[in-house]
Amino acid sequence: MARFSARGVSVAAAIWLACAASTFAQQPVRVAPTRPAAPVLWPTTRIHNIDCVSMRDLAARFDLKAAWTRSQLAMTLSDAHGVRFAFEASQHDFYFDGLRVFLGEPVFLDRDSLWVSLPDVIKLVAPLLRPEEHVFQLPTAPPKIIVLDPGHGGGDPGTENKRVGVNEKTFALDVALRVKKTLESRGWQVLLTRVDDRELSPVKRTDLQMRDDLANKNKADLFLSIHFNSVERDPDRVTGVETYTMSPQFMLSTGNEEKDDMTDKLFPSNKLDFANLLFGAQIHRAMLATLKTPDRGFKRGRRSVLRFLECPGALVECGYLSNNTEARRVATPEFRQQIAEAIASGVQAYANTLAALHAAPAEPEATKPK
Repeated sequence: MARFSARGVSVAAAIWLACAASTFAQQPVRVAPTRPAAPVLWPTTRIHNIDCVSMRDLAARFDLKAAWTRSQLAMTLSDAHGVRFAFEASQHDFYFDGLRVFLGEPVFLDRDSLWVSLPDVIKLVAPLLRPEEHVFQLPTAPPKIIVLDPGHGGGDPGTENKRVGVNEKTFALDVALRVKKTLESRGWQVLLTRVDDRELSPVKRTDLQMRDDLANKNKADLFLSIHFNSVERDPDRVTGVETYTMSPQFMLSTGNEEKDDMTDKLFPSNKLDFANLLFGAQIHRAMLATLKTPDRGFKRGRRSVLRFLECPGALVECGYLSNNTEARRVATPEFRQQIAEAIASGVQAYANTLAALHAAPAEPEATKPK
């Protein structure tokens, strides 16, 4: 049975907002800014001991129309551009402009509405719809230096498909080299964490830390770790792309049902939560649009190569090598080139979005000098 508190900003919600505001204020030197905007004080209701925001309040805040679908188990939020959000009760994911996005907590059904946790609203739902309201937490300059991280290497092959005779480390490096060439042709400076089949360190923890260190020491503006995925259960069915960005402080990572010893920690990358979100969403959307592949979801995770970054970062799983058909597709140079072009398009989209968000508003005609 759900448990409720009086409507309004609860003590727990106020504490969460205060922590969020503290995080917003701790911007790294290269992210810039001025005074961050005050967090919106969302009205909340306590459901299953979680502060939640009603979809109806979310709709009202952003001038969206809320409508039930599927016998009041699912709800859409729409505007003049069409359906912007689609939520379903008990699900850990939702759709934003057709993009599958994973939440930290499931969607709750109660009374005349669906409900989403307060952290999910503040860190995912609201900034996806209105990134301009978080412009002071975004980098002020377009990216110039991009670090690409081909996963694994050397004695660590990553995932393997021995039936097809392929492994992750080889394809990750090949894709990274292709992305480097494409981005450099567009004027970006690109660095790779590895340029051949080697590990950065025989100690795995050190190897992963060195990848972040390379980005931080070179004052990178973006970091992207390139991987390929696998599953043990039903590998012939599972295909597609998924993208990860760093889990915000206090939020559960995708797939976690309860907190672990890292959930409440503030990692360096958490100072860039909104930039991480913007970058990851653009990469994920570009991958889906270019590759025409199933959407495995835009997810959150405290991955080792994301936690200590001082620039926006993401990790992309470009396909499932455990699926024989997809592995054979990845094994073709033509498809790996498509992956590279998709990643480059995502980087470009992120840069374009930043530029648009920071562009000065047009001067009204009445104020222009005669």
